[in-house]
Amino acid sequence: MNTRGRALSRIANQTSTTSTRWGAERGQSTVELVAALPALLLAGLLALQLLVAGYSLTLADGAAEAGALALASGRPAVAAARGAVPGWAADGVSVSVEGGRVTVRLRPPSPIPAIGRALAVTSAAQARPR
Repeated sequence: MNTRGRALSRIANQTSTTSTRWGAERGQSTVELVAALPALLLAGLLALQLLVAGYSLTLADGAAEAGALALASGRPAVAAARGAVPGWAADGVSVSVEGGRVTVRLRPPSPIPAIGRALAVTSAAQARPR
């Protein structure tokens, strides 16, 4: 075999090796995506749950302040605090009044109840009599 024939043979061997190597990697990105998808979903759920917990703290602050303002003006604090919470959060709220202090505990909604209980937030406001 002459030099030109050996060179062509070598190029043909390299081409067939390269196509075989690529053929063995087909579907690799699909497998990686399927393996990573549960981790991505879990990270998204965790981020959403933390956002809901933060928003629940804002709601509890507003409800405690509404209850304290109602208490200071002589109205029932529990009804005012419960009225300040939107309907979707009404099931997870508890209000207590001791003296001039109104405390609101709010459990954020969660697809896993144990997480909702663990992330429950509490806020309090003080009412001074006139």
